[in-house]
Amino acid sequence: MNTAEMKNKNLGILCIICSAFCFSCMNLFVRLSGALPSIQKSFFRNLIAFCFAMIIVKREGLSLRVRRDSLGPLLIRSISGTVGILCNFYAVDHLAIADASMLNKLSPFFVLIFSYLILKENVTFYQTACILTAFLGSLFIIKPTPGIFQNPASLIGMLGGLGAGLAYAFVRIASKQGVPGPVIVAFFSGFSCLVTLPNLLLHYTPMTGIQLLCLLLAGLSAAGGQFAITAAYSHAPAREISIYDYTQIIFSTLLGLIFLHELPDGYSFIGYGIIIGASLVMFLLNNRQVKKNCSR
Repeated sequence: MNTAEMKNKNLGILCIICSAFCFSCMNLFVRLSGALPSIQKSFFRNLIAFCFAMIIVKREGLSLRVRRDSLGPLLIRSISGTVGILCNFYAVDHLAIADASMLNKLSPFFVLIFSYLILKENVTFYQTACILTAFLGSLFIIKPTPGIFQNPASLIGMLGGLGAGLAYAFVRIASKQGVPGPVIVAFFSGFSCLVTLPNLLLHYTPMTGIQLLCLLLAGLSAAGGQFAITAAYSHAPAREISIYDYTQIIFSTLLGLIFLHELPDGYSFIGYGIIIGASLVMFLLNNRQVKKNCSR
């Protein structure tokens, strides 16, 4: 690896850590916004992201018109992404933010599953083992009991990770079809705003100035996270930097401790360790496989 490649990799790592911090801040501000409907929170979060995406689309002279065969992937990405956000916001309101963030971070494993089912990409034995290990780790966070269906916040949090994983799989499809990143973000954010707008108008909950400020800050944080992670993957391959996305758990735990005075219990930390460990193993084995292929 030459100096330029190392510089790009380090910049990619910095960007993905910034993205993790931004998404942790988003979860914190969503929590601090108080007892507002998840749909109302989602609308303001996506409205800010839509505005940022449109600014970039206009600045770069991109067109919002896409090929007809790209509309399907964009629509599925938008539906699943919207479901993922709503479930994640619900989990953030009803769980420790570190727990909610960790369950949402199951999305890379769901991406692998959907890549196999939809994109027909091969999944190796060790990748399958890592997925199963991650789900084992999630059980330590969910801590399922016979009454889990009476208190479904943890399962809804996992559903949020599933929705995000499906969304990212169709982001890959749209990207392969040549749809620019800012256009994908604008389509998704605009779709989510339109879908949630009727419910927002019918069931709008009045907000205080502090609540509105928290939602605007959540939207700004989310926009920063989306564009930071896009920049990260433009500077370095996912196999080299994706593991650093799990620094969000550290940020979420620290923010939850400082601002909400909450500390995840011992079982949650075991779950974090298992999932992060599984991710690290997958990261190292993927790198080893890439080096082996390059040496042939």
